Amino acid sequence: MKIAPKIAAVIAALLAPLPAFATHPGDTILIASDSTAADYGVARYPQMGWGQMLGCGLSPTVRVANHAMGGRSTRTFLSEGRWEKLLADMLPGDTVLIQFGHNDQARGKPERWAPAATDYRANLMRFVWDVRGAGGVPVLVTPVARRNFGPDGRAVADYPDYSGVMRALAKDLHVPLIDLESLSRGWLDRAGPEAAKAYYLHYRAGDGIAAFPKGVTDDTHFSEVGGRQVANLVAGGLKALNLSISAKVLADRPALTRATPLGRSDCR
Repeated sequence: MKIAPKIAAVIAALLAPLPAFATHPGDTILIASDSTAADYGVARYPQMGWGQMLGCGLSPTVRVANHAMGGRSTRTFLSEGRWEKLLADMLPGDTVLIQFGHNDQARGKPERWAPAATDYRANLMRFVWDVRGAGGVPVLVTPVARRNFGPDGRAVADYPDYSGVMRALAKDLHVPLIDLESLSRGWLDRAGPEAAKAYYLHYRAGDGIAAFPKGVTDDTHFSEVGGRQVANLVAGGLKALNLSISAKVLADRPALTRATPLGRSDCR
C-alpha cells in the first residue's frame, strides 16, 4: 500500500529522534524572574543575566527555559500572562526557580508594586502551589544583591523585607530555598567595593562598548563576568539542595568561575 507523501512526512517527523532533554520530564529548569536573570542578545553585550549563563554549569542533557523578563515583579509576571506561559512550558518533575523582589518594592510604579507581607507573599504562594499542582518542583530564590556597600565596607541587603518573607515562606511551605541574597552579599564582600565594579555595568564613554556608547554606571545589572559568577552561585545553591536535578549540576564549573570575560556568552 502506497502512503501519500504528506502523510509519510508527518509519520517520519513523529518517529524522528528528539533531543535528550525533550524526552525526559524533570530535565528542564524554568526561571521566573526579572532583568537580573534575563537573557540578553549580542547587541546588549556585555550585559548578562544569571539565567542566561546557568546552563554552563549543568549537564548538557538539561534544558534551561528562561522566562525572566526585565522590569517584572510577581504582580506583572502574573498580570501579563508570563506565569501561564511558563506553566505551559513545564512538564511534571521539572524545576522552577522563582526570584523576585527588585521590582515588587517599586512603590512609585503601582503596576509593579507588591507589598512584601501581603501581595508578594500571596503571589509566591500561588507560584508554589501552581508548580506543585502541575507536578513540578518549585525553588524559591531570594533577590540577588546590588553593588551597594555600607559604611562598614560590607554589602547591604537592599530588599530585606522581601528576602525575609521568602525565607519564612520557604520554611512554612517546605519549599527548597536558594538564599541568593546571602550568597551574593558574601561574594561582594570578598571582592570589595572597587573590584566589584567589574561584576556590574561600569563602563566609560571611551571604553568602546557599543551597547553603552555614552558609558554606564549600573549597580544592579551584571557584566559578563558578573552574570557568570552569579550563575555559579545559583548552580552551587541548587546542587546543595539534593533535589533530583541537583545531580545534573556540574561539580567543576570553569565557565562560571572566570575572572576575565570571553567577550561572548558561550560556555567555552
